[in-house]
Amino acid sequence: MSDISTANGTWSGRFSEPVSDLVKRYTASVFFDCRMAVQDIRGSLAHARMLAKQDIISNQDLSDIERGMSQIAGEIERGEFAWRLDAEDVHMNIEQRLTALIGDAGKRLHTGRSRNDQVATDIRLWLRDAIDTILALIGEFQTSLLKLAEEHAATPLPGHTHLQIAQPVTFGHHLMAYNEMLRRDAERFADVRRRVNRLPLGSAALAGTTYPIDREFVARELDFEEVCENSLDAVSDRDFAIEFCAAVSLAMMHLSRLSEELILWMSPRFGFIDLADRFTTGSSIMPQKKNPDVPELVRGKTGRVNGHLIALLTLMKGQPLAYNKDNQEDKEPLFDAADTMIDTLRIYADMITGIRVKAENMREALKLGFATATDLADYLVKKGLPFRDAHEAVALAVRAAEQQGCDLPDMPLEALRNCMVHVSGAAEKLADDIFGVLTVEGSLASRNHIGGTAPEQVRAAIARARARLAK
Repeated sequence: MSDISTANGTWSGRFSEPVSDLVKRYTASVFFDCRMAVQDIRGSLAHARMLAKQDIISNQDLSDIERGMSQIAGEIERGEFAWRLDAEDVHMNIEQRLTALIGDAGKRLHTGRSRNDQVATDIRLWLRDAIDTILALIGEFQTSLLKLAEEHAATPLPGHTHLQIAQPVTFGHHLMAYNEMLRRDAERFADVRRRVNRLPLGSAALAGTTYPIDREFVARELDFEEVCENSLDAVSDRDFAIEFCAAVSLAMMHLSRLSEELILWMSPRFGFIDLADRFTTGSSIMPQKKNPDVPELVRGKTGRVNGHLIALLTLMKGQPLAYNKDNQEDKEPLFDAADTMIDTLRIYADMITGIRVKAENMREALKLGFATATDLADYLVKKGLPFRDAHEAVALAVRAAEQQGCDLPDMPLEALRNCMVHVSGAAEKLADDIFGVLTVEGSLASRNHIGGTAPEQVRAAIARARARLAK
């Protein structure tokens, strides 16, 4: 982008003196809204075609506008367009350049519209494109995640609650939990897109226009599903942007949770995975360090995105109808939220493919927390013992195993029975088949239902997920 000119001058005959340079800089948005140039041109062309169709402008005017806009689009694409601070925003920059190129036809383009409905349309067009990119990237990330989950559908991993070892799961099952989160994230973005995809153009400044416009024609030209049905609401509300930022905040929260786990798992205290070197950094002083900077930054950027959501909610909460200059402040948080989401998804889709799983370390960790204790309790219940009694009996067995420095499967049958003698009926229900139940593989295989961690169910869940992605 070229340097922005600070040429002086007034933009309306209503005023008797030019706006000061300080105010120009304070109120201008061209520094950041120029990124909507493609959408602005697209919206203007659809508006021009409607004006010609309705005989509000001539076909020659339309031809000139299309020719001029084609030249402007090329200048912007090549980085040759001279963005001017004096013109305040992307819309006026393009309109003034168009007028310079084609004369009076350029001045007629703004007939029947206001910058209020123009900017509302541009934002929706831009955000719709961003959502489409995000949905595609979620799909790419899920594809990478499913591949890794399938490779480790049967790899045992300690499942945690309260960050304490709870029960065995498989690494594939654990990854599929994040796939479910991503699935809901995709549903949210798709749902937001429906409400984004409503056309404000034609609402003009706030009350509509006296010209015989055809809003449905413009909606079809721009692939909008509906038109906004109240002109005041159409130009002034930004709930669709707030809803988008809420969806981004939720998705980033999910990725932040995954980031935290990758950071923990990469630590030597866990030693469950290693990240590819291209996603890590070293230390300026400690040569042995390999730091998980990318997941740490994802964790940090989540707070930034959450802040954008609060910023937009606060921006809108006190505004009377209709449009207010406050709404100029909607774009930077919105743009940054979308950029952060897109960049994070791109890097995660690649980072997941570079994870090296240390399966033996995962298995060894399962020996530290009596992970199959619940399986022992379930075994006793299936033999006829009330669950609360089974719970107490196993708690006694865990205490004894802890004192002896071993895991439950390592205890002889008689030792297990002796632990439970104080719970009526527990000891005599134990038989040699208990040791098949207490193995990690036995624990995993026993949870063989939809949503369970049995490898068979993990593979079935992956197949269902792939079928949904294929649609």
